[in-house]
Order: sequence, then structure tokens, then C-alpha cells
Amino acid sequence: MTKLTLIKNATIVNENSTFVGDVLIENEMIKEISSEISAKENTEVIEANGNYLIPGFIDDQVHFREPGLTHKANIASESRAAVAGGITTFIEMPNTVPQATTQELLEDKFQIAAKDSYANYSFMFGGTNNNLKELLKTDPQKVAGIKLFLGSSTGDMLVDDEAVLEKIFSSTKMIISVHCEDEATIKKNTTAYKEKFGEDIPIKYHPIIRSEEACYLSSSKAIELAKKTGARLHVFHLSTAKETDLFRNDIPLEEKQITAEVCIHHLWFSDKDYKEKGTHIKWNPAVKTEKDRLGLWKALLDDRIDVLATDHAPHTLEEKSNTYLKAPSGGPLVQHAINAILEKVKEGVIPIEKAVEKMSHNPAILFQIEKRGFIREGYFADLVLIDPNQSYTVSKKNLLYKCGWSPFEGTTFSSTITHTFVNGNLMYHKGVFNNKIKGKRITFNR
Repeated sequence: MTKLTLIKNATIVNENSTFVGDVLIENEMIKEISSEISAKENTEVIEANGNYLIPGFIDDQVHFREPGLTHKANIASESRAAVAGGITTFIEMPNTVPQATTQELLEDKFQIAAKDSYANYSFMFGGTNNNLKELLKTDPQKVAGIKLFLGSSTGDMLVDDEAVLEKIFSSTKMIISVHCEDEATIKKNTTAYKEKFGEDIPIKYHPIIRSEEACYLSSSKAIELAKKTGARLHVFHLSTAKETDLFRNDIPLEEKQITAEVCIHHLWFSDKDYKEKGTHIKWNPAVKTEKDRLGLWKALLDDRIDVLATDHAPHTLEEKSNTYLKAPSGGPLVQHAINAILEKVKEGVIPIEKAVEKMSHNPAILFQIEKRGFIREGYFADLVLIDPNQSYTVSKKNLLYKCGWSPFEGTTFSSTITHTFVNGNLMYHKGVFNNKIKGKRITFNR
């Protein structure tokens, strides 16, 4: 039976334009986009009242902690929070327990998501110093890409053998996404601060220990190797202004062999916030200076940085409340990422069309995701309705993360996400979730 949903009078933000119009959804797909669409019989009509309608946020970097770390989070809880935050597709990282470093273990994660995920999903295969043969079995049409930790790894996922690294870069045409921080520099800095402070290093030294030098050294080396081998490289979570000069903006995204991402927290916070937020804003790479934050914004706006993401990485409050050296890095962000960016739209920092480009269009282009990331006829209806004038304050009582806390607690956002559609299904509406339907495994046009 054909299911029809008509969204009326929406302010549609798509492909660098904003206009008032209607969108007709037929089953899973966008059937028609027009200034005026008449409702047929048996059509569910949703009145947008001029609110923003955007393509769903495609988050290219999350850690949903399943399997093995489900005391912090799981695919069901975090995808639910993501959908409430307007994220309709996520790409999850391999550093779970066990790590997704074999095809069998990777497929196990896909099976969990098929059963539990509210959003659409894919996962990355994790490279190590000794799993190249297994890595090369990865299907480019069914898996988002390869993830390499060139710093700040857990377990045995640090790829620090340069011969192995060059072999990986030379052997695959898939996107290689990298975490770039130089371990030797970080270890040297950590030792120096431990000698000064013992185990009680003040959190404010985090961006000095995990320094600009550590980031630039690692990212520049990865880019040099990509140029040498012809690899398709994507550098995750830039945190310094200096690194942005390693990337180009003189060719279209489709033609770039080397691309970059920035995360919400590096655009929102600076080292001035450690005094109030403490280890709750301890991330790797570290939140750095105001100069770095402004430099990242500049590069995002001039297209040296291609995509926005969250690096959602929850830990329990108990874990985060430890001393500097014992508190893990990472925090939950998927529920409030769009709200945070819309705050910057309201402040005039970024046009809403550019925000949508970085959150939705560009991840789809960069990863060659099939029929997602745009409001186009014939594309999946992954859509988000946002009331830009309905404010709300983040508090523990309205958090959906399993870990139960947020670095945004106490922040009042000007906008509220009212509806999220995933594959044409209304998955979230004003606090109510559709628990009967799950997201889909995304595919890639490669």
C-alpha cells in the first residue's frame, strides 16, 4: 500500500538556496518538490508553518560503544538521541570491544544496527599494523571506509609501523579516515608535565600536552604519504588553525583526493572553557585556543574544511570525573549538534545554506552515499523540520544519552527540532519516537 506524506509551507534549505515550498513523500522516497502541492486522498499532511526543512545531518564520525562498552552507550540509545538531534545517518568507528578489525566482527556490528538503530548507518573497518589482508576484503559499495588511528588509539589500533602505513595507503582505493596526533610528541609532553605536577596535572594543560605541534606533525605526514601513494585521505577532527593550511579549496569536493572534517566542539569551545567545564570538554585532539577556533571557522567557510561532524564519544560521569590523566577523552554530542550550529547561523557566523552543505550535502558527496544528503526527487526522504524560534535549555531531564550528561548542560538554544524523517518514516516528533521501524544500512556509489 502506498504511503503518502505531504509537508506543506516549509522553508526548504537545499543546494545553496532557501525557498518556501512543499515536499511530497511517497513511501521511502521524495516524490515531488514544488511551491504548491495539492494533497490527494489518504495523504498525511504536516503543516510546517514556515519552519526550516533540511536534509538530514549525515554524521561521518561517531562512537556508539557497541559491542563491549555498553555501560557508556549502545547503538539503540545513541541513534535515538541522534534522530532527536536531526541526524538521520551515522558512520561509526571501529574501536569497540572487540575492535572491528576483521570482516566477521565488522558484520556483527551491522547486524546489531539492523535490529536496533533508529537512524541509517554504516561502519568503518579498523586498520592495524597486521591486518592488511583482511582490510583489503572490505566491500567499497557496502562499507563507509577504513579508519586508521595515527595517534590516541585504544587496544592495538595505533598504526605506527611506517612500512605498514605506506602499504595500506598504496593498496586501497577506499577512503582512509585518520586520527592525526603524534604519539612521541604527546608522550614527551606528558612526561614533562607529570614531572612538574605528578598525577594531578591541571586540565588546562591538555591542549599544550596534545599540542598544535603533535597535530600538525601527524596530519602533514599523512597528507605527504597520501600525495606520494595517491591514496584517498580524509583527515578527521582538525583542531588547529595551522593544519587548515594543508588543505585546498581551489577545486570541487568531487575532485579532491585529500579532505578534512571539523567537529562541533572545536568550533564551539576554546581553552578558556576548561576552567568551567573541566574534563567534560576533554577530547582528543584537544580543544585549543580562541585563535584556533576562529581559524577553523575560517577554513570551514572558505571550503578548505569540507564536512562538519560530532565525534560523539560518550563516557560515564564517573569515568569523566577522574583526574586529568585518568579521565577518558570524548563526550556526547549528537542530540545538540544541529542546535549548536543554528546558534552560529543566528549569530551571523555561518549562513544556513553553508551549514546544510557541510552537515548533509558534503558527507554524501565525499563518501559517495547513494541517494541521500539532499532534498531531491527520487532520493530517500531523510528530512528534518526545525522551529528556529522555539528555544529550550539543555538539562539532565531532557537528555537522551545513556551516559546522562552533556557538555551543553545549561545552554539555551534558540531552535528546536520538531520532526525527523528517516527513509520517509516519521521517526521522531516532539519527543515521541517511532519504535516500530529501524534505519537502513546505507550503500555507496563506488
